[in-house]
Amino acid sequence: MAGSSLRVVCGPTAAGKSAVAVWLAERHRAAIVSADSRQVYRGFDIGTAKPTAADRARVPHYGVDVLDPTARYSAAAWAADVERWLAEIAHAGRTPLIVGGTGFYLRALFGTMFDGPPLDDARRRDLGEFFGGFSVSELRRWCRMLDPERAHLGRTQLLRAVEVALLTGHRLSDLHRRHPRPARWRARYLLVDPGPALGARIEARVDAMLAAGWLDEVRALVETVPGAAPAWKASGYGALRAVAAGEESPARARERVIVETRQYAKRQRTWFRHQLAGSDVTPLDPSRPDWRDRAEAWWQGGEEA
Repeated sequence: MAGSSLRVVCGPTAAGKSAVAVWLAERHRAAIVSADSRQVYRGFDIGTAKPTAADRARVPHYGVDVLDPTARYSAAAWAADVERWLAEIAHAGRTPLIVGGTGFYLRALFGTMFDGPPLDDARRRDLGEFFGGFSVSELRRWCRMLDPERAHLGRTQLLRAVEVALLTGHRLSDLHRRHPRPARWRARYLLVDPGPALGARIEARVDAMLAAGWLDEVRALVETVPGAAPAWKASGYGALRAVAAGEESPARARERVIVETRQYAKRQRTWFRHQLAGSDVTPLDPSRPDWRDRAEAWWQGGEEA
């Protein structure tokens, strides 16, 4: 199926991607494939804005709740799983719709990737524990020394670049250039972004998550999930863990989560602006009254795919 085209609904966190995607999927008998590196972990539900049970009942979802919180997962592994999910979706007579804002997942599926070097699991686990308490700025300082080309990325990518450099003696950015693997798919992007209203949407969603019991979720997870588990890296969970431990007030944690989420959204916007340049991209402001007409026009524009 090399060269085939897939529809993708993407955009920064809290932009409204899920509502647009579910609406489209219901109209066109589609199944949603989540491209969200946080939603793959079981039990981490409220803080990752997983699709609700009602949404999953309306539309089949893939890529959600596929891993235990302690499991490690890569963009390449996700892309390999997508190949299997696409086959299942085709067998069910549905159309796939990729939905999410994790840029390196999308790049794994639609951009040139590489076959990563094998890493010793024990040494990698030790590094994960060592760097687990580091802030993003501290990780970025390490990355500037070890692989400066990747120092602008987010926490997960920074940690990946640092561990590859330390465990292999090679920069991840160099490995990408030396061992490229061509993409199997092309993408048609619907880029959902409400513009200046995103900040207020982020704040409102954080408040809704807290009201829905996010702190109780974290308190329950602390009892069973080790502190170094990869799932804890999801935005906001560190702040809520501090509240659960009595080290942070709920009010200060709320502000910290909002700031972290806005910073994450800014990085996502930067990624989309640079990485999707020259691609087939249709912008969509979900706050416009005609967003449904525009989303439907985008969908119909890909009927030849």
